[in-house]
Amino acid sequence: MDYGDRQGMKGDTLAALVLALLLAAAWTLRDWHQLSALRLPDTDDVMRLQQIRDWLGGQRFSDLAQHRLGAPPGLAMHWSRLPDLVPGGIIAALTPFAGRHFAEIAAVIAWPTLLLAGALLLTARIARALGGAEIARTALVVAAIAYPTTTIFLPGRIDHHGFQVVLLLVIVHALVHVPDMSRGLTAGLAAAASIAIGVETLPLLAAAAVVLVTGWIWGRRGGDDALMGFGIALAAGLLAANTVLKTEQFDFAGCDGFTAIVWRATQFAAFAPIVLAIAGYASARRDIRAGLAMALGVAAISGLWLVAPSCLAPYGGVDPMLNRLWLANVGEAQPLFAARPEVAIGYAGLMVAGIAASLWRLRATRDGFWSVLLVFQLAALALTCLQLRGAYAGAILASPALAAVIAVARRRGSLWLAAAWLGSAGMLYPLAANAFAPQSEGQSQGRSQTGGRAGPGCTSPEALAELGTLPQGRLIAPLDLGAYALVATRLTVVGAPYHRNNAGNAAVYRFFLGTPDQARSIAQNWQVRYIALCPGSFDELGTTMSGNPDHLLAQLRRGRIPRWMRPIARNSAGLTLFTVEPRLFASHSSR
Repeated sequence: MDYGDRQGMKGDTLAALVLALLLAAAWTLRDWHQLSALRLPDTDDVMRLQQIRDWLGGQRFSDLAQHRLGAPPGLAMHWSRLPDLVPGGIIAALTPFAGRHFAEIAAVIAWPTLLLAGALLLTARIARALGGAEIARTALVVAAIAYPTTTIFLPGRIDHHGFQVVLLLVIVHALVHVPDMSRGLTAGLAAAASIAIGVETLPLLAAAAVVLVTGWIWGRRGGDDALMGFGIALAAGLLAANTVLKTEQFDFAGCDGFTAIVWRATQFAAFAPIVLAIAGYASARRDIRAGLAMALGVAAISGLWLVAPSCLAPYGGVDPMLNRLWLANVGEAQPLFAARPEVAIGYAGLMVAGIAASLWRLRATRDGFWSVLLVFQLAALALTCLQLRGAYAGAILASPALAAVIAVARRRGSLWLAAAWLGSAGMLYPLAANAFAPQSEGQSQGRSQTGGRAGPGCTSPEALAELGTLPQGRLIAPLDLGAYALVATRLTVVGAPYHRNNAGNAAVYRFFLGTPDQARSIAQNWQVRYIALCPGSFDELGTTMSGNPDHLLAQLRRGRIPRWMRPIARNSAGLTLFTVEPRLFASHSSR
């Protein structure tokens, strides 16, 4: 590496940091009313904050159960402690000097900003490796406006998605260079960390294995060492995660997080690249290597089938009713082609443009490293076809190739340059899509968990502050509001948008979508003290379900309140609170 390259990389670091700070400052000013009250952008963010609070408040490091959610003794969450470490460290360090509230505000702003800076820097480094200095800084700017990726780096977004995207970029950066042992080790460690956080990115990690095995088959210089390093680091990293990050919920019979099933399956798979690398030292013939890779691949898939059959359906344990009424309406879990057209275009538009640009660069340059990036882009597209969340990775991976398009367009004139920037500006895709297909009232294309949604006004700082004044008791409310209530109050909550909470979430739907008699029975069984209802709650189910006149929901909207419920508050945003009158359970005719 010469002096110019070192200076260029220092410039990339400074540019990424400055741009991340500028964007974070602008977003923080825009959202200060919400952030200052710790009303975070998404239910997963507030739940992450509560998980950190519980840990810092004395809950065991290995105990990730949410003890105020669902049926006693609480819900065994499928999350990892790894994403808690940095924001938790910030809160612990600042609390003695600034108080807990300010420390938490600082943490929820600083952590996403650090992740954004890391993502921008890695994108610039990937672009520099593929196309040189000419496209590095341009790729950094394209990444900064890459929708929907930018939405997971907003202030307050302390959930794990941004962390996993950064780890994926670490892997891609390692693999777009000449392979060697250190590159393989880096990619393997990043893959192990991503698995320890969650299983959503497993298809993208499989793409890394495909890249490494393909390079090994073709006898690329250093391919044996890179494959060996990847396998060793993946196996060692997973072993370390099992030692340090193993939770009390580790033996949960599911494949929805870093569970024993997932650990066994991925540890088993980690030995495949080690075996191939050892075999490769004995023969360099492509046909033999290809045969070995195919045989070991079949063996690995068969072994995974035996070790972890539940991984074929990670959400197979969800109640069928909840799967139909709630999970099918969760925005980021929807398949691409099941989403509304404006949502699909907004999420996948930049990613598809990036794939086209990478294909063009591969054809124009004949540089095999563009094919490495392309493999990850295609994997992200395949994942997006199954779940929209795949676009978080796909959009930012488009940046290097689109920066190369801009570089070529710059030499052809202003019109070409303007067109290239328009095609590379990810934030324009949802705007253009909505211009041609306007959203109907109540629709949303954001990250929000739409099933049992509460609405932004119902979870406003003012509404949550009102909830926070209630004495202790159990609350039944739309699922999204349940997550926010856990953070804003001392209440226990029946339901929140987490798939392991089968009993609690089913109770919420049966309560509001059942008859008053059925709701009364649920309130008795769950010892409910408070009921909250928001405007538009359950509207995503359509009028057939939410408008049934026999349902409690429809009767409450018409002002017919059972005698065992007493209104106690209604705010300007429409949040309506009731208290349950146990002594009136026997006399439950509507007023």
